[in-house]
Amino acid sequence: MPTTPARQRLRALLDSRELIVAPGVFDGISAHLTKRTGHVAAYLTGSGVAASGYGLPDIGLVTASEMAERARMIAGVLGDIPLIADADTGYGAPKNVVRTVRSYDTAGVAAIQLEDQAFPKRCGHLPDKRVVDAAVFEQTLAAALDARTDEGMLVVARTDARAPLGLDAAIERANRYAAAGADIVFVEAPEDIGEIERIAREVGAPLLINLVAGGLTPPVSVARLKQLGYAVAIHPGQLARRATAAMVAALCELNGTDPTTHRSGTPTAFFNLVGLAEWSDIEARYTPTEACAWA
Repeated sequence: MPTTPARQRLRALLDSRELIVAPGVFDGISAHLTKRTGHVAAYLTGSGVAASGYGLPDIGLVTASEMAERARMIAGVLGDIPLIADADTGYGAPKNVVRTVRSYDTAGVAAIQLEDQAFPKRCGHLPDKRVVDAAVFEQTLAAALDARTDEGMLVVARTDARAPLGLDAAIERANRYAAAGADIVFVEAPEDIGEIERIAREVGAPLLINLVAGGLTPPVSVARLKQLGYAVAIHPGQLARRATAAMVAALCELNGTDPTTHRSGTPTAFFNLVGLAEWSDIEARYTPTEACAWA
């Protein structure tokens, strides 16, 4: 398919070497407001879609078709504003990844993000993440790159290896994924400014950083990220968290209850509002003890 103005715009933004700040969008109004307030790009947040669209925590419960349909609607609202879209692990084996990429491609996203977690994935700022072998994810990347009909749709490769395997392994994977053809690479959840700086020094590709309020990565200013050479900064929880807090305040005002009992200042607290504890109990109930050793 021919490329789109949004894809051309994202490529031009990357080429300008200016930091792209992308708020996390998850529904029609968040997309409209992002466009109307003058943002140059947006990020389709899987966690926001899971919570707002389906009342679920971000632990691999939302399907490829559900995400692709949300991507289609939001890309339509944004128009020429590029949408970087979360696609989790690609939702299965390489053949599933091919279908996912085709769906996101026709939906009109400017970039698709894939990650090397084992399925079912978890929010990058929750504990107990597992990753697949780097060679396995390279096959995911190969399938994604071959499946896109327009090279203007960029592929973002995310590694979650920092938590289970350490920063050295995460940086090694990021460089491997760049060599395998990823247009942008994303080391999830560095835990301090030293790690953020080291990633910038040692990864030879355009870099995306995920800034989650209350998450594992500390806040970093736009000026500092520009200085370090990061290409994209996503803020997936900024809108969803503030909207949630406002709804809690309004609801508690209506019935005279205490809003502080529903705080969502961390990813775990936010997902508990949509059933994380209950879903974790279900997972534990059906997971054999010997399969619970996390990589």
